[in-house]
Amino acid sequence: MLKFTANLSLLFTEVALIDRFKAARQAGFNAIEIQFPYELSAAAIKDQLDEYDLKLVLFNVAAADLLQGGEGLACVPERCGQFKDALAQTVDYAQLLQPEAVNVLPGRCLDNSRLEHYLETFKENLGFAVEAFAPLGIKTAFEAINIHDMPGFILHSGAQMLSVLDQLNRHELLMQYDIYHMQMMGEKPEAFIAEHADQIGHIQFADCPGRGQPGTGRIDFKQMFSVIEKSGYSGWVGAEYKPVGTTIKSLDWLTP
Repeated sequence: MLKFTANLSLLFTEVALIDRFKAARQAGFNAIEIQFPYELSAAAIKDQLDEYDLKLVLFNVAAADLLQGGEGLACVPERCGQFKDALAQTVDYAQLLQPEAVNVLPGRCLDNSRLEHYLETFKENLGFAVEAFAPLGIKTAFEAINIHDMPGFILHSGAQMLSVLDQLNRHELLMQYDIYHMQMMGEKPEAFIAEHADQIGHIQFADCPGRGQPGTGRIDFKQMFSVIEKSGYSGWVGAEYKPVGTTIKSLDWLTP
């Protein structure tokens, strides 16, 4: 049976972040994830997790201006110092919150002539992340994002993620596989997950196009969830979509 998490950065946005833990529990989730939790202290998050008996599965290392159209931190050669500062902040949170994995967003390269340098910088920083989280028993994840929503994103395919895994060759490093993003890139998520489940540390989903809940796009989620369940993947599956209407009304796909 699949284990689902609610992504509190996109779900339950009808209320403030501090109130989304309670909302997720009341909706039937026993685990959550947050893209960037840093507007709350780690202690405040821990209190919410304890009060509502929730597990925090995953969150991201801070990415600076990435969501505002910038290049982010992890791949930019001139921002290595900022990335290490962000990594140190995440380690502080992770020590208290004990997620299963921390995600490092690769970022964008807006000058294609520097792409190789950016890729090498990302792999070096990813190595630093593995060294930081492995002693805590926490996996490091990274993901590919479609270049329609995020032009210039340096990793945008399953093949590129596999190449990074092969080059770094660390068992504590795994893919975060986002079904929506890879579907937007024209890939076949069912086939990829079935073949590479053992190299995936976390799965996220939204329907495509539109990034709404299942049933708002073209993906057959009954089939998708069946493939994930049969693949041998044993991790969590994160609902990371933008609800069409209220979050509660978007949860028809969630079954006990």
